[in-house]
Amino acid sequence: MLFYRCPADKKAQNMTQFLHPAAEQGFSTAAKLYQQVRPSYPQALVAWLKNQLKSDAAPVCVDLGAGTGKFLPILQQLSPHVIAVEPVAEMLAQLQQHYPDVQSIQAYSHALPLPDASVDAVCCAQSFHWFANLETLSEIYRVLKPGGQLLLIWNQRDTRIDWVKALAEHIAPLEGDTPRFHSDQWRQVFSAATGFNANAEATFQQWQSGTVEQVVSKRLLSTSFIAALPEHQQQQQLKQQFEQMVLQYTGKQPQQQIDFPYLTHVYSFTKITEQ
Repeated sequence: MLFYRCPADKKAQNMTQFLHPAAEQGFSTAAKLYQQVRPSYPQALVAWLKNQLKSDAAPVCVDLGAGTGKFLPILQQLSPHVIAVEPVAEMLAQLQQHYPDVQSIQAYSHALPLPDASVDAVCCAQSFHWFANLETLSEIYRVLKPGGQLLLIWNQRDTRIDWVKALAEHIAPLEGDTPRFHSDQWRQVFSAATGFNANAEATFQQWQSGTVEQVVSKRLLSTSFIAALPEHQQQQQLKQQFEQMVLQYTGKQPQQQIDFPYLTHVYSFTKITEQ
């Protein structure tokens, strides 16, 4: 066994500690908004992921931290054997409503109700930063088959664009200690673990099209630490500020169409076994 594994009694004791308050509060209250306004993933990912899986057979894929199911349309093009795992009940309810035929489980990343060596790929789309710890990596290692793939995917706002950068800087003070992809803290767990080899990484570009209100201001309101704010009035003030900033930079009103630019980052790791 290549990882330290958390004892079962400790797992049960620390169950709620594995869900950051921003995720627990924000995603439980904004699950429907998340489903409505979050971007999908670029179609070009399918070919890249197929190349990483290197299998002609239909692989068993786990969507870990599946949220409302935003990544499922990509996974369903890879295999009919998909299992969605999500700890937040409200997010899972949205997933089950939109994807009733997908097997779904409410569970935490460090306590997966799956057999040893039963999965070809574990995919974490927009989620790994929430549970980048040794307990989770140990559990992923356990359920993956030898040579199985851990695939990490994030949609990130393209801050090379001036108005997108301005919006990012505006909300940055609200982050606090919320885990984020751009902090790179999620990488640290791989330095402490010996069970995975980094294979490849790639970046794809895409745009989410819609009204300023839909794909900019409401999208930003679905961000975990903003959705977790206790005062609805504060969220509405932020919404007005977002729309004012977009107007200042682009001249577009809330109901006008805009293309929100994203970069999609993807990373592939392979499970290695002791010789």
